Amino acid sequence: SDGSIRLHQMTSEYPLMQWNDSTNGQPVIALQWALTRPSVFFVLDASSNIYIWDLLENDLLPVAKQTIPSETVVTMVLLGEPEKTNGSLGIVLAKGSGQIDIQYIKKKWALH
Repeated sequence: SDGSIRLHQMTSEYPLMQWNDSTNGQPVIALQWALTRPSVFFVLDASSNIYIWDLLENDLLPVAKQTIPSETVVTMVLLGEPEKTNGSLGIVLAKGSGQIDIQYIKKKWALH
């Protein structure tokens, strides 16, 4: 609810990494790992901002932020096929109006 994100290992109750206030205090609505690149995850906050984290590039801050204008995004899901080498990765955004948007992610965040 405060924008904190914690990365846990299954064998420990203590986080390996913790990022406080990662969304400027906005609640985290959804978080999902990229299906085609294990070091990348996406975070959606309550203000319809999507943060892209690539832990190999920067483990302190997101590498990109995209604001979805004009409408509230209520959830997101990533699409991709890890077994395929083309690196296609999509993001599905469900908006408050019921509209669904599908966008492709840049190859640099999708390829192994």
